[in-house]
Amino acid sequence: MRCVSQPYAALLALLDLPGVRVAVDGAREACTTLRWHEALRRRIPECAAESRIRGARASAALDGAELPVDLVRDLVRGARPWPSDPDPIDEVVRGAVQATAETEHVRPLVLTSPAQALARLHVASAAGLLPPDKVGRPRQAGETSREFVDLGEPPAADEAAARVAGLLELVGAAGPVPVPLVAALVHAEVCLVRPFVRGNGLVARAMERSVVVAAGLDPTGVSVPEVGHLSGGGTAYMGGLTAYASGGTAGVALWLRQAAGALAAGAREGERLADAVRIGRLG
Repeated sequence: MRCVSQPYAALLALLDLPGVRVAVDGAREACTTLRWHEALRRRIPECAAESRIRGARASAALDGAELPVDLVRDLVRGARPWPSDPDPIDEVVRGAVQATAETEHVRPLVLTSPAQALARLHVASAAGLLPPDKVGRPRQAGETSREFVDLGEPPAADEAAARVAGLLELVGAAGPVPVPLVAALVHAEVCLVRPFVRGNGLVARAMERSVVVAAGLDPTGVSVPEVGHLSGGGTAYMGGLTAYASGGTAGVALWLRQAAGALAAGAREGERLADAVRIGRLG
């Protein structure tokens, strides 16, 4: 498996690709700045809850299901009921909300039992999108995924299982290997391997958020990496993943720079929402 099965030295060598070290350092600095925001002295839970709302909305939008953030906030808080007869957009948004909410609960598992965390994130994201017997488990022989078609055909189920095993080893590298680098690779590999029949994008972005929090890059959970990915537009997001999927050094470097930049932008979004919480102007 590219990058994932190699020792830490090979992962650390990715920092020497053009612009990657600077981008990774920028993400780390932005998250450090966020951590010292005045609103986070007493109001971390409120800020983190708003981060999950904005993150879910952005994650759904990256899957083509866009709703106003105020509407998503009302749905999450119960101020407005979920539609009794949801359309495809409602289903994806609900999956994004559930997956992003689950990141808070899998935090203790991410570094110690990443397979369990991945499965739980899929249960959260795909409930309602897939039949119950396909939820929370990897694709089986004869099953495929029609997501991320621009990345090419997904690997067969047996190859996907082997690559997911390498992906889960990668999660354990967070710490010895800079967290922005690990988070970027985890995100891209879930999208590329597509271990599940459906919901892979939602799971990839939720897993990235989980790694960022659990590995200590943003222990507050207030940064919004999903907004960072959305800020460049869906076309740029897919372009970065497609470059990574090409397997070339330049393509991998492009995605790593882009993903680290998204983490930095997500930290700045966290600062803005912390400002809004502090002055009582979330709406």
